[in-house]
Amino acid sequence: MRGRRMLPVPRRVSVAAALALAAGVLAGCVAALPAPAPRWAEPAPTPPKNPASVGYADLADPAWVSAVSEATGIPARQLAAYAAAAIVKHDTMPECVFSWTTLAAIGWIESDHGRHDGSEVDADGRVSPPIYGVALDGDGVALIPDSDGGEIDADAHLDRAVGPFQMIPQSWRNWHIDIDGDGVADPQDIDDASMAATNYLCRASKPQDTEEGWRAAVEAYNSATTYVGEVAARAVAYGEAAQSVVGASVTPAAG
Repeated sequence: MRGRRMLPVPRRVSVAAALALAAGVLAGCVAALPAPAPRWAEPAPTPPKNPASVGYADLADPAWVSAVSEATGIPARQLAAYAAAAIVKHDTMPECVFSWTTLAAIGWIESDHGRHDGSEVDADGRVSPPIYGVALDGDGVALIPDSDGGEIDADAHLDRAVGPFQMIPQSWRNWHIDIDGDGVADPQDIDDASMAATNYLCRASKPQDTEEGWRAAVEAYNSATTYVGEVAARAVAYGEAAQSVVGASVTPAAG
């Protein structure tokens, strides 16, 4: 799916995150990023599973989620979604060698983990108020006429990127998934959106344990050189922060 490639263009939802990343500091997140930005991020170990899991949202070990959330500044509910996506992909497509740190880095850049402009992620994973990007009207951004009648992006005139992972409507139709089983495939749901983004990244390139494979995946999401560098820097920082608190106790999830 190449619909996602239109997003090397400026997006309202990424402005605050990009400025904070350039400064190297975001309140509540890891304090320092690698400089200069690395070219890629090696995959982190797959988060351990929760043996008492009853659903997608608690698929990752809660002790791991708590410790890594505190170390990285990623809110626990959002981190649980990223970790679950990595576990699912490890179990269903191990050849992708997908890393939760890459997903988390993209989630931070696209929407500050679903918190852009005062939005919040509730216990069920829903983002409120919903996050919409700027109208893609060709003025400094790509021109994408309306394709969904406003059903997905609340705009019946032009398309907009939607949700915490900022997928355009065409992309969401291709990659939509109801991973948490609540009956709705929702781009404004951190569980559904993170799994859809993971599926897309692994379809774009695998394996992702080499620089070439990793960069091909991220470039498919957004081909801007600065964007890829931001993802790499943030993913490396998240991985290092996680390793500092869990160390060798974190092992790949059992297949």
